[in-house]
Amino acid sequence: MIKRIFDIIVSLVAIGLLVPVMLGVYLCVLRFLGSPALFRQVRPGADAKPFSMVKFRTMRDAVDSSGNPLPDRERLTRFGAFLRSTSLDELPELWNVLKGEMSLVGPRPLLVDYLPLYSSEQARRHEVKPGITGWAQVNGRNAISWEQKFELDVWYVDNRSLMLDIRILWMTVTKVLKRDDISSDQSVTAEKFTGSEPSNNEKS
Repeated sequence: MIKRIFDIIVSLVAIGLLVPVMLGVYLCVLRFLGSPALFRQVRPGADAKPFSMVKFRTMRDAVDSSGNPLPDRERLTRFGAFLRSTSLDELPELWNVLKGEMSLVGPRPLLVDYLPLYSSEQARRHEVKPGITGWAQVNGRNAISWEQKFELDVWYVDNRSLMLDIRILWMTVTKVLKRDDISSDQSVTAEKFTGSEPSNNEKS
């Protein structure tokens, strides 16, 4: 309950302060990427229940001759990369927090397609609401492996507290200002998760 109250108060204050910024980003997305300015996608929330996450668009709707989307590197514009590096594309998720679908802090909501690929331990990341930022985001973000991210997510589930959330929010501000760990060495965004090798315990 304390965490929920904290989420609501901080989100309302943030939205109030950032309305001019969000309006400016909205108009810029329309100008540089076209309509719609918002990107909506179904993601798994707490207990893997689906919800519609909303962000600002960062990519062009570019496809190949077969109608398939081009690789991220070709669709991500300089403006889109700027939104990602500053995390401005995440601001609309404050609405998801107010609705109770997300929290300010928690494991990032990933693709529904990943659900059957998690190990039983990795799936524990869905024991809490997903967050706009999280322990994995301030400890490597896209510069670390999926397995490392999930270990950090589960660590957060087991050690979560209001003080830890405040610490993560402060670390997030620092990371955003420095624009650290935006992408991996091989990709302009996070590489697709294809599953992990089962641990010795799971093999047995």
